[in-house]
Amino acid sequence: MLMPIGSTRYMRQAIKPTRQADPPVRVAGIDRRARRRDFEEGLRPGSLICLMSSPGDGALDDPLAATGASAIRAGEDETVRIEVVAYDHPDAARLVAEVQQEYEARYGSQDASPVDPTEFAAPRGLFLVGYRNDTPVACGGWRACGSDAEAKRMYVASAARRVGLARAILAELERTALAAGHRRMILETGSVQPEAVALYRSAGYLEIAAFGYYAGAPLSIHLGKVLDRG
Repeated sequence: MLMPIGSTRYMRQAIKPTRQADPPVRVAGIDRRARRRDFEEGLRPGSLICLMSSPGDGALDDPLAATGASAIRAGEDETVRIEVVAYDHPDAARLVAEVQQEYEARYGSQDASPVDPTEFAAPRGLFLVGYRNDTPVACGGWRACGSDAEAKRMYVASAARRVGLARAILAELERTALAAGHRRMILETGSVQPEAVALYRSAGYLEIAAFGYYAGAPLSIHLGKVLDRG
């Protein structure tokens, strides 16, 4: 079952947990300064965001429903977890290389927008890797972009798609960006990634003014979502 940090109302006992989650990051009911402090202290590389073990039938409840995430559906005797890692961690680097290959196949070239690995470390950002039975299969991160947080490198390996990993990672990126004091998540995707566009739109993302390296690219789609309407 899924154990999201910071969603204590939805925490349940994991089946045979492999490690203990870090202290929860409080989000609701506190001021932004406290949110940012908790973000910086609670989400260091190696922090466990969630852990889910299948009881064998693959059927799970939806403990992340309040955040807009779907339950991760694991197969029999399968464990899925999401962890905070450094952007240049070997597992992250492997997945980033895969997503760059995907861009090259679809667009004819890799994503050339400038990226500094330190941008994805607290307090300036965050990078997550999703594991299936200890194999890295998904990733995503955000970095500060003025008062916004920009989502980057969202990717799920082909063998691990359609089980809810992308939506779960996106929800955690949104939650942690809000905890760090950002009120909006923005991102850039493209018209030749219809599955990504569908995911973002279903999660509440709307078109915004073009920004960044690909602001003038004809295939680019720029989306944003307000995280805190308070």
